[in-house]
Amino acid sequence: MTGATSDPPAEPAARSTDPPAARSTDPQVGRSAAPPTKPAEESLAELFWAVARRLRHQSRRTLEPWDVNPGHARALAVLTRHGAMRLSALAEHLHIAPRSTTEVVDGLEERGLVARRQDPADRRATLVAPTDEGTRVGAAIRTARSAEAERFFGHLSPTDHTDLTRILRTLRD
Repeated sequence: MTGATSDPPAEPAARSTDPPAARSTDPQVGRSAAPPTKPAEESLAELFWAVARRLRHQSRRTLEPWDVNPGHARALAVLTRHGAMRLSALAEHLHIAPRSTTEVVDGLEERGLVARRQDPADRRATLVAPTDEGTRVGAAIRTARSAEAERFFGHLSPTDHTDLTRILRTLRD
């Protein structure tokens, strides 16, 4: 018996319910690919991640003049808002590991935006605080980010803005 095989047949390819004209062939895979998703068909998660990605890219562009990344900006914002604190307290505010906090503070210190000093209450401990330049840059970043947010969310109606704020607070908490 030539041509006969005892191996089970390969699993059939998933069948598309789309008409053949709506499917395209993916040249790398050599099989039908689903048509591009229409915005109305995007899932809530896909929409959320697309907006988050846009915000991340926009945030990085906004921070370029100060040569800081979003992690640096968050740490600087906490320090300018709350004042000098230990690295462990900063890590708690940022919800990151203490080792990561050290790296963030090192980057800010290299730029002259924060300084470490001995904790007067415990000479074994170190405090980190914004420098005068760090306070100035922190204020400039807040202003730039506020303008960025206005551009991004400004087209929402007041009701949509209020609803989105409420929803995001619910998801955050």
